[in-house]
Amino acid sequence: MFRSIVNLCRCRRDCANSYLNKYKRYCTKAPKLNTNEPVKLINAMDRSHFLLPNNQRFVELDSSQAFENLTKQEKLYAHYLSQAAWNGGLIVLMQTSPESPKIFSLLHRVFLEEPLENLKQSALKAGVSEDDFQAFLVYAGGVFANSGNYKGFGDTKFIPNLSKESFEAVVKASKAFENDSTHITKLLQKTQNAIYSIAPRLTSLGLAEKGVTTYFSSNCTEEDSNLVNDWMKTKLIEAYVCRTFKTVAEDGLPIYTIHLASVESSPKAGLTMEKEKYKNAYFQVTRGDYSPLLKLASENLTKAVEFAANDNEKNMLRHYVNSFNEGDLNEHKEGSRFWIRDKGPIIETYQGFIETYRDPSGQRGEFEGFVAMVNKEMSKKFGDLVDGAERFIKLLPWGQDLEKDTFLRPDFTSLDVLTFSGSGIPAGINIPNYDEIRQNEGFKNVSLGNVIPAAYKESVIPFLSDEDKQLLEKYRVAAFEVQVGLHELLGHGSGKLLRQNADGTFNFDKEKVKNPLTGKNIESWYTEGETYDSKFTTLGSAFEECRAEAVGLYLSLDQEILKIFGYEGQEAEDVTYVNWLSLLWNGAAKATEMFQPTTDTWLQAHARARFVIMRLLEVEGEGLLTVTETEPGRNLLLTLQKDRLRTDGKKIIGDFLVKLQTIKATGDFSAGEQLFQKYSRLEAPWNRWRDIVLLHKQPRNIFVQPNTVAKGEDVKLTRYPATAEGMVTSWVQRFPTTKVDDILERLAEEDSQYFSEIEKIAA
Repeated sequence: MFRSIVNLCRCRRDCANSYLNKYKRYCTKAPKLNTNEPVKLINAMDRSHFLLPNNQRFVELDSSQAFENLTKQEKLYAHYLSQAAWNGGLIVLMQTSPESPKIFSLLHRVFLEEPLENLKQSALKAGVSEDDFQAFLVYAGGVFANSGNYKGFGDTKFIPNLSKESFEAVVKASKAFENDSTHITKLLQKTQNAIYSIAPRLTSLGLAEKGVTTYFSSNCTEEDSNLVNDWMKTKLIEAYVCRTFKTVAEDGLPIYTIHLASVESSPKAGLTMEKEKYKNAYFQVTRGDYSPLLKLASENLTKAVEFAANDNEKNMLRHYVNSFNEGDLNEHKEGSRFWIRDKGPIIETYQGFIETYRDPSGQRGEFEGFVAMVNKEMSKKFGDLVDGAERFIKLLPWGQDLEKDTFLRPDFTSLDVLTFSGSGIPAGINIPNYDEIRQNEGFKNVSLGNVIPAAYKESVIPFLSDEDKQLLEKYRVAAFEVQVGLHELLGHGSGKLLRQNADGTFNFDKEKVKNPLTGKNIESWYTEGETYDSKFTTLGSAFEECRAEAVGLYLSLDQEILKIFGYEGQEAEDVTYVNWLSLLWNGAAKATEMFQPTTDTWLQAHARARFVIMRLLEVEGEGLLTVTETEPGRNLLLTLQKDRLRTDGKKIIGDFLVKLQTIKATGDFSAGEQLFQKYSRLEAPWNRWRDIVLLHKQPRNIFVQPNTVAKGEDVKLTRYPATAEGMVTSWVQRFPTTKVDDILERLAEEDSQYFSEIEKIAA
């Protein structure tokens, strides 16, 4: 998918934003910078770096007009799909951190028992300040939006902008505490240290000493991950719907339990596997992970079948239900096939374990579900882009040998999001992610039209000249719509994977096809059981996002494409320039926020991809792109030579695209890693300039989404104010009982044995 809000895109090898909420630096009480005083550079462990500020922006994701245009049947269909998505989306709490489900339960229980105004008055009487109460609400909004206490975009931890004592005072002033002090106290004790701790390992998501993950037990290292991946490859098991827990057998050897997500937990032939030995370790496959949450999702998808518009939608949902119930990835793939065939639906949905960004090994999918309605005007433009896609793909610089044999004409629509569950909301989607379906059967492109303008509300633009700033403000939404279209359809939708089939044959002419980088015969390819994810693992998402972003830049120079979107003449030139400027500005002004110096790790795929493109043009462009430090330790200026984009810019990006596609097509991970290391190392002056970037960091918008309520055959849409209070109220009304809290606490308790190391660090 394509994640960006300027980073609001989640793409196939997807991310609004992964993630919606970026870390914060300023809290409301922080003094304003005195420009006459020397700037103090931000330390990585500075607590202020992890705070969500009281002035955190909340924006409404408005889909009311599109929803009201639906028929009764369509509204009911959308309602039950949304219920499935919201309940399934709670799984992401389990996939984020060991404490996230318990934090959610604590906050939800506190808010559920009484109106917010009553809670506020009780907290004020207990000595909590208004600022601290607001900080409590903002933190809760962050947890709800990110499905946990780590940011969906950037994977860094965030902590409340009030003291631990004030946080506890708010909780103990609540009606929930009054009604059940024993349970609330227990939840508070289990979460409080984890909420506030910024011990180095706990500041970001990652494997072993590099961070926190629940895709693997906390005693797993990168070596464990590699061994698990090797074993799964021998069994032709893809990792989308599993987690891995490591324990010790009686003989002292490790046991790796591959735990499949499913409602059913009993053994089943073809899915689960008894313990077997491999490379001096034991492996077994069980199922039943997230069972009660998947049951809620399945029940609502089953209800939605009754209101589906056609057989494709009914079959799609039935296969999704089977997949969730059984833990069978093939069932989800079959549902995805019916999804592809459902062309131009009024209501679009896709649900399951989809994107692999947050798995440290890049293979396990995070649950997400979206429900959206067609925007006919913008969909017409995307339809015209699809009509010309075969022609436009021929403009790409890597040649026919590395392109798919046949262009699989996808559906490409613009939708207004009604519901998006998960750790963040993208602006564009290109799915399914399954290689065999994308390469041989097709895919869909979706632009989430109401996300893009909402994401850009009131954003600040540092490091540009006044002239560039004005152009960016005027055309950034228009340019971003163009980039989303090109990135999804012609970026993620293009390119061939060279493969040896199970019968020994190849999907390319091994004697004739040459490697464009060496001029020699192709020497590497994908074999049976290998996928792009399994070959490129941790590099895969960033590498593919970089390829898709570069395709967007390269093709945005084409006048015919700009005309499809309604831009000609000088306006087309301005939109193209702003498209390049916006992406490169993101690479320079935002991306390094997502770099963790203490572990030398990029925390977000899109950020690394954009930094690579920015550095490529800075290093190779001979002045095409320059970044200078205009005020020591305080300010930067990015300058892009507009008149060189069609010449030098196109040549540099074109040559780079040939490298990217050749490396991807041949499965040459080592070459990809070497290429990315060259351009994504944070060398001087960028290692120092990162502090300047952090000095100008702005809160990422949090989206307040509506709810649907069904009464008989009537479905009502409830909207909420774009405030922290509105965000909290939406989640209280989304889950009006403590049923999900009970489930989350039980699941977290069952999992706690696998994350004891993390709990000890937080203590």
